[in-house]
Amino acid sequence: MAISGIGGNPGPLLQAVRSIDQKLEDLQRQLGTGQKSDTYSGLGTQASVAVGLSAQLAALSGYGDAISTVGTNIDLAQSALTQVATASGVVKNAAEVAPFDPGSSGVTTAQRTAQGQLDAILAALNTQGSNGYMFSGTASNQPSVETMDHILNGNGSQAGLVQVIADRQQADLGTGSGRLVISAPTTTSVSLTEDVAGSPFGFKLFGVSSSLTNAAVTGPTGSPAAISVDLTAGNPNDGDSISYTFTLPDGSSEKLTLQATTSTTPAANQFTIGATPAATAANMQAALTTAVGQLAQTSLSAASAMAAANDFFGNPPQRVAGSAPFNAATALVPGTTANTVFWYTGENGPIPTRSTAVARIDPSLSVSYGMRANEQALRWLVQNVAVTAAMSYSASDPNAPGRYAAVNQRVNTALAIPSNVQNIQDIQASLAGAQGAMSDATDRHRQTQLTLTNLLQGIEGVSQDDVASQIIALQTSLSASLSTTARLAQTSILNYLGPV
Repeated sequence: MAISGIGGNPGPLLQAVRSIDQKLEDLQRQLGTGQKSDTYSGLGTQASVAVGLSAQLAALSGYGDAISTVGTNIDLAQSALTQVATASGVVKNAAEVAPFDPGSSGVTTAQRTAQGQLDAILAALNTQGSNGYMFSGTASNQPSVETMDHILNGNGSQAGLVQVIADRQQADLGTGSGRLVISAPTTTSVSLTEDVAGSPFGFKLFGVSSSLTNAAVTGPTGSPAAISVDLTAGNPNDGDSISYTFTLPDGSSEKLTLQATTSTTPAANQFTIGATPAATAANMQAALTTAVGQLAQTSLSAASAMAAANDFFGNPPQRVAGSAPFNAATALVPGTTANTVFWYTGENGPIPTRSTAVARIDPSLSVSYGMRANEQALRWLVQNVAVTAAMSYSASDPNAPGRYAAVNQRVNTALAIPSNVQNIQDIQASLAGAQGAMSDATDRHRQTQLTLTNLLQGIEGVSQDDVASQIIALQTSLSASLSTTARLAQTSILNYLGPV
């Protein structure tokens, strides 16, 4: 029977050594990664807590990405809005001080400025962010606005602003008297009457005041409205006057004053007192016809252009009903995509503008930052800059300087932003509110992430000092175990037998 040596069965010792070696490898991994385990199963009962904390940290990271993306988009939008406001300010200043200097093309310096700034405004409104066109509402995959050339000059069969202004000019001016009929019902009377009741075009009679001695003044009354002056009782005195007040298509008003004079060469807006009331009435009718015609070619023409721009930039745009010539037109009709350029090409649904782009930045908080180029503040600036760019003037037209001044005065007033019109700063303030909410959320997330990270580190992480101490202890134990195993492996029964 054979006798094995004492070291003949080192299995238990080798198994112990292998266990120490495995523990040592795991500790070295912990020392290198700082993590207690590379799987959740290695965390024991704390695994479910670690999973929950990791999910919360991942969600916060997602919110952070959303905040970063939206923040970039809003920064771009704020920059675009600032460009729009700056450009409109340039046009406002030009309209306030620019001289009447039409070139051979009928375009003044102020108009060339307006054309350049309109192009810049439209480019800003077509700004693209990370999700596409920012001023197109929910239709971020398509441009927000048409090109300046199409808006002003049309596109094929689609009429642009220049054409819409020209059509409305015909409708508002009529045969030259602003759709008013000036007549003499009797030899001693003068009547001023709107041509069609309820028509949106031309002058509208608002009121009359008179200091004409012996005159019987009535109106505006009737349908269509009329104002009548009857001199049956006798002639007025030198210096007496009568003032007609008109409402114009853009909502503005104008007062026209005629003064009686004994001069046989009356100045503008004067009429000569004749030898008889009939002669005086005839002179007054002639003076009224001239004055109304001049006012139609200046203030009414300017107001008509402003009204046409408001029509064109509406949704849908409005066109003069009927066919050219439009001097007897009595109504407006909606334009169609077949006959009119639609300047805004983005989405225009019922959703509130800001709600067309929404981002969740917190478990319980979302921000709205959507925009449409046809929002009132933006449309207002575009249409008033565009009306300046669209007009043309002839240096040989005696009424052109007056019309030019009337247009510029209206554009300058409009670009100062009336109190009942949304201001572009209102949009910027709304977006700034979203930026503030995101900034606050970022601060909260940073604090929450720090807390969650510390909690998760307490579960998944290890102390480097403790791990290092354990490694040293295991290395010492392993060294001792290996030394003992080696000795035992070399030991046999012969070491215990004496000499033979």
